[in-house]
Amino acid sequence: MPEVSLLRLYLLRAMYLLIAAGLGIVLWPSIVSSAGTAADSNTVVMALLGSLSLLCLLGIRYPLRMLPLLIFELVWKTIWVVAFALPLWLAGTLDAYGRETLFACMVGVVLVPLVIPWGHVYRTYLAARGEAWTRRS
Repeated sequence: MPEVSLLRLYLLRAMYLLIAAGLGIVLWPSIVSSAGTAADSNTVVMALLGSLSLLCLLGIRYPLRMLPLLIFELVWKTIWVVAFALPLWLAGTLDAYGRETLFACMVGVVLVPLVIPWGHVYRTYLAARGEAWTRRS
């Protein structure tokens, strides 16, 4: 079985660190200071992204085991860009918050696929034939 190169492992670790640090700097002060103030969609998003930032810290230690986090990051950002930001941008109605978020998401949409070892993803998640695939319920 082909191994993932050491360079790729360091790139993965750097991506996990970038996500954890970026969310840590931007998001965690709001989470800590606003605990118990509201129960709305914004606090749900903060909790979700806060958990993502903490799990990315595990990705620094276990870069291949935590690959589903990077896949999740790529998928949610791509969905948001295609389904929400792009139509608003094309219509000329994307506000300042949307433009900032679009830029941040596009960084992820461009960089995350560059660091993911797609061969490993294929072998591990798509071509694997383990007990879970052959076991009958």
